[in-house]
Amino acid sequence: MRINPYLQGPSSIPAMPSRKKSDLEPEGFADTLKASIGAVDKLQHQADSAMQEGAVSGATRIDETMIKLEEADISLRMLLRVRNKALEAYQEMMRMQF
Repeated sequence: MRINPYLQGPSSIPAMPSRKKSDLEPEGFADTLKASIGAVDKLQHQADSAMQEGAVSGATRIDETMIKLEEADISLRMLLRVRNKALEAYQEMMRMQF
């Protein structure tokens, strides 16, 4: 029985598509923080709209509403922890003597 190799050399490996600088993820801490705040805000709005929809049309998909609420709550708590850690780091730097 003959087994054919999966790759026939470097030419058979597909090339990675070139990525533009705008396609890359945010570079700095501030950009990452802004993107995270935007994501948390989006989750909060989705949870609010799910709550309003459930209140108006009745609780037909309560499980999905609860999942959205929990996702929003967890993301907000995580954002607050990051904020607290950044604030602690800033305060620690202010206490340093040069």
